[in-house]
Amino acid sequence: MAVPKKKTSKSKRDKRRATWTHKAVVEAQKAISLGKSILSGRSKFVYPVAEEEEEES
Repeated sequence: MAVPKKKTSKSKRDKRRATWTHKAVVEAQKAISLGKSILSGRSKFVYPVAEEEEEES
């Protein structure tokens, strides 16, 4: 016979949500840091640069 699952406590739920939110905050900080580094020209990150194509008439 099926047995109902136990209810998850509020503290476990809140901890799980806080962890999930914190991961997003950390990734956002990394992205901002990388963007600032690239704009300042001091980055060690290698990224492709699109070459401008010359139009011939």
